[in-house]
Amino acid sequence: MTRFLLALVLTASLAGCGFHLRNKLMLPADTAAVKVVSTAPYSELAKLLRRGLQSSGAQIAESDDSAKAAQLQVLSERWGDLPIAIDAQGRAQEYSLRYAVIFKFLREDGSELVPQQVIELSRDYVSPPTDATGTTTEREILADELRREMSASIMRRIDSVVRAEMEGRVPAKPATPATPAATPVDPAVPPPAAAATPIPGH
Repeated sequence: MTRFLLALVLTASLAGCGFHLRNKLMLPADTAAVKVVSTAPYSELAKLLRRGLQSSGAQIAESDDSAKAAQLQVLSERWGDLPIAIDAQGRAQEYSLRYAVIFKFLREDGSELVPQQVIELSRDYVSPPTDATGTTTEREILADELRREMSASIMRRIDSVVRAEMEGRVPAKPATPATPAATPVDPAVPPPAAAATPIPGH
């Protein structure tokens, strides 16, 4: 009983801090393997995505593998530091670290499963002008956290699109409305007469 209560308390505390148990990544049944392709040769995000896909049950294809495979393409990774607070001397002392990634997911036949889209994340950090070393260390830690969160966000985005498609919740492309046919006019039938406008006093 004590163990059960301890486990219950632990589960509640994890849920309170933002941790949620998730199912494995849903991919189309005909997906044999997934290849992660990045414009950056040594992208840490690409490594995280490969690990995440593999731990979710997906088979990972090597970059030099010529066999057909689905592709998770990381098209762009951009970092930026935006000053959000300054001191009395006008020097920036607090920044917002921004991380934006453009990606898309292609099926084995090259068609788009997840269309090209962007995810942007940010974290704020303090950067005292007199402590450059400490700032660099804090920024690197935040950058690692953002990469891990970005990997999880991309995985969730793929999973939600695939599940919606399998459940039939993806809206179909709107059909082109048909041009209504003109009503044929019978020349033997005269057009209706216009209603006469009453004249005041008559």
